[in-house]
Amino acid sequence: MNLTLRLRILTYLLIVSLSGICITSFTIFWGVENQFTDYLKKNREENIESIKTDALQQYRKTGELLNQNLSYKMHEQAMTENLLYRLYDVNGNLLIDTTSVRSMMGMMESNHSSLDSNEYQSTSYPLKTNNKLVGKLMVFYPEELMGEDSEFLKSIKRNIYLAVLVTIILSLLFSLLFSKRLTTGFKQFSNAIIELRNHQWRTRVPIDQLTVEMKPLGESFNQLAESLAKEESLRKQFTANFAHELRTPLATLRSHIEAFQDGIWEPNSKRLEQCHEELMRLVRLVNELEKLMAAENPQIRLDKTKLESGKLLTFINDQFSPLFMKKGVELKVQLPEKHHWFLGDRDKIIQILTNIVNNALQYTPKGKLVSIHIEEKNDQISFIIKDEGDGISEDDLPFLFERFYRGDKSRDRKTGGIGIGLSIVKALLEAHHGDIKVESQLNVGTTVEVIFPKHKD
Repeated sequence: MNLTLRLRILTYLLIVSLSGICITSFTIFWGVENQFTDYLKKNREENIESIKTDALQQYRKTGELLNQNLSYKMHEQAMTENLLYRLYDVNGNLLIDTTSVRSMMGMMESNHSSLDSNEYQSTSYPLKTNNKLVGKLMVFYPEELMGEDSEFLKSIKRNIYLAVLVTIILSLLFSLLFSKRLTTGFKQFSNAIIELRNHQWRTRVPIDQLTVEMKPLGESFNQLAESLAKEESLRKQFTANFAHELRTPLATLRSHIEAFQDGIWEPNSKRLEQCHEELMRLVRLVNELEKLMAAENPQIRLDKTKLESGKLLTFINDQFSPLFMKKGVELKVQLPEKHHWFLGDRDKIIQILTNIVNNALQYTPKGKLVSIHIEEKNDQISFIIKDEGDGISEDDLPFLFERFYRGDKSRDRKTGGIGIGLSIVKALLEAHHGDIKVESQLNVGTTVEVIFPKHKD
């Protein structure tokens, strides 16, 4: 039988509370009854001892065991303490019998045989003085509690029963309350997950209503929901941008081919070259997508070797210097004073750095500077590429590595690319267990930090 979490918690709480109540109640019952019985026994023994002492003192004074005060005291105990006495002298003569009080109180029959029944116990005490037997005291007392003593013990038991009943009711109510309180957070999570599964991306779990232990889980869920909402938005934007990227060259090719078919244009070399350019744009788009898919493949194979950062900077400098000189942008490569080694796939690392340096060149105006240097910190090797270009707005920074994303929507695709390059960079860095950080300010410039784990030899 599959029980809900709330029912399980409720069951566990009830088992624990009811077990505690039963154990406590049994202990109280046993303890109270035994303590009260011991108290009565001690009190009975003290009364009997008092009678014995008075009888012996009277004998020492007068030679008689009984006097008026002792008789009164024995009758008083018979009526109040339910202690019945028979006092005999040394010859066995009965001096006083208080068992007759039973008839007056309506407790027992006055015949002697009834004292031998199971309701009463009897004890015989020899009376001696100076090691001389002077008499005998027979004491009769009830086997079980009677009269006020019995009523008193019953009233205590009734109160305990009432307390147990109230405690059980309170345990049930509090168990229901606590089980609901403890499962409220799980219920909220369950409802939120169902809503998220139904593509309600704005679903959030109220953190303030969760317990301290569940707040980190709630925060993680909200971050996940926010991430999924962001991914859904980017997916729609990706679909729209991809369709737009395909539509433009296809529309151009279609218009040219229809013009050729209708005889409006002659298929001369210039127009065929325009068609070829649009076709190559589609080819480049497909190639970039293939590169991105390969870079994001979780099973991507890297041919890692031990690389020295200074040699990579020298390669980048040799490769880009002519392009920077042609545009009139200064390229400043600061080679490190010592060797910095890390593990990586050389071709993939060059692809990463080439993409970032090319972006810096692309968006840095003539007469400005692009600098590259190496930093080593916390077992990491960082390539710092800093430019004095157009910069990136704060709103666009979180989306730099998303596919087909371009902050400037009016930027020409031939100069601005199709928005996949940085997505490839991010994927390749993740494959190398590296990271990338971007800081930028509009009309000031951009600083890109590419981080790789340092090689430990």
